[in-house]
Amino acid sequence: MDLETKRLPFYKMHGGGNDFVLIDHRLSLIPAGEQPRFARRVCARQVGVGADGLILIEPSERADFRWRFYNADGSEPEMCGNGGRCAARLAVMLGIAPEKLSFETLAGIIHAAVRDREVRLELTGIEDFRLYQEIPINGKNLTGHFLKVGVPHVVVPVKDLEQVPVTFWGKIVRFHPLFQPAGTNVNFINFLGSQALELRTYERGVEDETLACGTVAVAAALIAARLGHVVSPVAVHTRGGEILTVHFKLQGEDFKDVFLEGEALVVCQGELWVDELK
Repeated sequence: MDLETKRLPFYKMHGGGNDFVLIDHRLSLIPAGEQPRFARRVCARQVGVGADGLILIEPSERADFRWRFYNADGSEPEMCGNGGRCAARLAVMLGIAPEKLSFETLAGIIHAAVRDREVRLELTGIEDFRLYQEIPINGKNLTGHFLKVGVPHVVVPVKDLEQVPVTFWGKIVRFHPLFQPAGTNVNFINFLGSQALELRTYERGVEDETLACGTVAVAAALIAARLGHVVSPVAVHTRGGEILTVHFKLQGEDFKDVFLEGEALVVCQGELWVDELK
């Protein structure tokens, strides 16, 4: 198919301010080798639709559908919580999947339940806790806590989120030798009580501060629970002004039944003029 003359239907959605371009890709339109470049073009804020990521919904023999997820820089991470919630809601809207569904990702099979705008997503791949890591930055040590929730995260508790140089510190930690070769997302959190916290995030692949990130919300809540600051459910206040709820069971040092819940909202739908994307 000649992409240079194709008009592709798309949906723009967001979860907590984390925004995505989604395409029903059950009929393959974009060759796999072209998808990273296509993601970069579509996600560009000034000359594309503008988004934190691109989601292609494709057929699966193992689940209701498979997704291909790309960050704005064209990289393909294992998982994205807010993107997963948006994909689940769109699949239900388009009749691709029932309200209780599963979809295939690089992190494995993910289960979700959709109720109108609300989506509850089960998170897997929770592993590799490394608490109280000292991270050298410009002659000082930043204390962070590492965890994988499908993708890697460093969580740094702070007293005042407004005073944190999120982009400056985030970029240094994201590319720090301690977390290579994959790098890491970098998250700064402040505790608001036994069942709430607020956060700011430097997101790997976007390479900037983002308004929200689903796996970040989960990582922040689980780290806070391991540190003894919160209990389930945890209301996570995002930079985009929305609240994501994280549910879990903590058994000793292990977590079971981890879910992310919140609204997945449709912004618009339209057609991409692929031949004019630069």
